[in-house]
Amino acid sequence: MRPLWILSQSRKLLPALLRGQRTMSSKPSVYVTRPDVDASGLELLRKSCNVSTWKEALPVPREVLLREVVGKDALYCALTDKIDVAVLDAAGSQLKCVSTISVGYEHIDVEECRKRGIRVGFTPDVLTDATAELTLALLLATNRRLFEASKQVYNGGWKSWAPMWMCGQGLKGSRVGLLGFGRIGQEIAARIFPFKPAEITYTTRTARPQEAAAVNGRHVDFDEMLRNSDFIVACCALTPETKEIFNAEAFNKMKPNCIFINTARGGVVDQKALHEALASKRILAAGLDVTTPEPLPLDDPLLKLDNVVILPHIGSADIETRKEMSRITARNILAALTGAKMEAEVSV
Repeated sequence: MRPLWILSQSRKLLPALLRGQRTMSSKPSVYVTRPDVDASGLELLRKSCNVSTWKEALPVPREVLLREVVGKDALYCALTDKIDVAVLDAAGSQLKCVSTISVGYEHIDVEECRKRGIRVGFTPDVLTDATAELTLALLLATNRRLFEASKQVYNGGWKSWAPMWMCGQGLKGSRVGLLGFGRIGQEIAARIFPFKPAEITYTTRTARPQEAAAVNGRHVDFDEMLRNSDFIVACCALTPETKEIFNAEAFNKMKPNCIFINTARGGVVDQKALHEALASKRILAAGLDVTTPEPLPLDDPLLKLDNVVILPHIGSADIETRKEMSRITARNILAALTGAKMEAEVSV
């Protein structure tokens, strides 16, 4: 028979031992900041993780994120979530991975993640075609004035056929310039090429002659692209070098018939300068899938102009693309939790 003091100590230790056993045998925990991501990604996670999510199809409030991330092993986030030191501190030292359902990751403090040994996943490549398609659609909607013309059907402006009414600027025989010539830029150029432009040029740090050969593309500096292009497409990453690169000086160098398209990031444009260029007819028109901020306030002066088409950041909004983005985000997390190679990891 055991002494009474041993039994007494055993009773005290047993709850702690059981808590430790549960901790050691429990599944990793993952917090998902949006409930409306495609279910296929969440199903992958639930097979081996305890998954909790924000309940509304809106960006998670900051205070909720800081509360819910506590003790989590991984974070599944979106562009609308600012993942900074405060969030990483709240999560705790066991956080192994931050995986975003986006190709952009400027909302994540990547350097701070590196210091803490937290791996960062993202979803490049999969949205290349969808974004290139949307860019072409936006360009055509802007240069052929589709939204402007459609309004005339509903407001009584369509009276009869008129020879020069609602005429737009064609791509055939035009000069198209692209800022950026990565995966998305190359696919945009490939889709523009069949419209028979006179020339496609691109501006990047280094020339990419092999990739450009398929569209007879020519590498030029930024100034030449600004001065000579009938269409300018921003399809670059947002970096300190490209932040507000399209400013008043840039718009003043453009041709009066230039149409500006941005499917990159809102931050590459000085929006006040863009508004002034459009309102004064310094440039012909603009098509934007990205703005600063997002969503754009309803009283923003850009919304009062007829020569701008603005979309709500739907570049990758292709059904199959968004499903695969959800799965890649989940697979990145599962790989990070097991120490395996991630499908798409940000170099930190």
